[in-house]
Amino acid sequence: MNAPLPPNAHVTSAAQLNRDCFCRTLNVDRLRQQLESDPSLHGMTEHILQTRPNLFSSTVVFISKAVQAQIEQTLTAIEHVAQLAPYQTQAWARSDALAQHAWGPYSVCMGYDFHVSDAGAQLIEVNTNAGGLLLNGALARAQQACCDELDWAFPSDARRDTLRQNVFDMFAAEWRLQRGDRPWCNVLIVDSAPVAQYLAPEFELFRQLFTQHGVQAHIADPSELSFDGQHLLFANAPVDLVYNRLTDFYLIEPAHVALRQAYAAGAVVLTPHSRAHALLADKRNLIALSDDAMLAQWGVPDAERATLRQHIPHTELVTPERADDLWQRRRQLFFKPVAGFGAKAAYRGDKLTKRVWGEILEGAFVAQTLVPPTGRMIDVDGTPTDLKFDLRAFTYAGQVQLLAARIYAGQTTNFRTQGGGFAPVIVVPDEGAR
Repeated sequence: MNAPLPPNAHVTSAAQLNRDCFCRTLNVDRLRQQLESDPSLHGMTEHILQTRPNLFSSTVVFISKAVQAQIEQTLTAIEHVAQLAPYQTQAWARSDALAQHAWGPYSVCMGYDFHVSDAGAQLIEVNTNAGGLLLNGALARAQQACCDELDWAFPSDARRDTLRQNVFDMFAAEWRLQRGDRPWCNVLIVDSAPVAQYLAPEFELFRQLFTQHGVQAHIADPSELSFDGQHLLFANAPVDLVYNRLTDFYLIEPAHVALRQAYAAGAVVLTPHSRAHALLADKRNLIALSDDAMLAQWGVPDAERATLRQHIPHTELVTPERADDLWQRRRQLFFKPVAGFGAKAAYRGDKLTKRVWGEILEGAFVAQTLVPPTGRMIDVDGTPTDLKFDLRAFTYAGQVQLLAARIYAGQTTNFRTQGGGFAPVIVVPDEGAR
């Protein structure tokens, strides 16, 4: 959330607010209004609070205007570099052939995840099908000012929020990029065992959003699909567009064969898609994006290279030949699987055991310079508690749609921390701008 600062307002720094502001800003009644705007969603709020008690934090996270600008500059630079022929050649060489299909769509719900250090925003990873966009939109609209001093930062009830419309327009744009002006009537939200997914409530929000705009929408497991050579079918009806929440990014699993065949044939608009994963989310891309000499050789402009140098930690491939050196430097590194998601099998080097190190050497991993997450002090049952947070920039076509935070404890982000979960981001002015 970002609002103009009123004249003569006194605001401390984002770091001070993250340390000293213990206020609870989440208004559960407002959250209920946002999540249950349609009768079909009645009861969703209580269901989330009972079954996912750590999905939403009760507070907000503060960042500076400078950090917001750094995030925007970094993702713009990355998406420019991703269009270069030598960069794409590297990506295609290590990806499944499915990724080379260019049907037109950009890919919805990209997520750029950052930590904040003394050097500013530091990119940790890029995600296709980043979850939480509509949930965080509802959460941001359910906040109330915790004190008079911060009243300026919270949107008034009268301020029009356009995120939901922007999200629908994003899918409509994807359709037009592949199908032009032809009408679209049937959307499918697809994930494995969708009812059992942690973010399943968001699937219902997307279903309702499409329905609200006159587009029929269903939620399905990919095993329920078939391909007749011309159409992707669900319940014997053709599917126009699939909102893809699968983490099998190249649709290799047997249950995904119909979706893979339909996408390869151009018979369905699939978004997010394999091409976006190969070009942006495969963590081996961070190796090139943090290699200044290679970027210079590719002709990347000085200004973009400077942005990437400052905001992408150095990343390298884990190989047996580098094992001894990496082990010696492990305390300064973070290890991640090249095609991982949701912090699965990701490890801080200073926490590694020899057993886990052996598993890393047998897998496909990258090692990234460790950037510890920023702290956020919050009140948990009356006790000041020092947690951590990261930032997620939800984007489409290189433009930030929403900034959100995830508050947590432990090595990586999770939704198991009391007091943690998704949190809105409030952008406060830089000191020199006050």
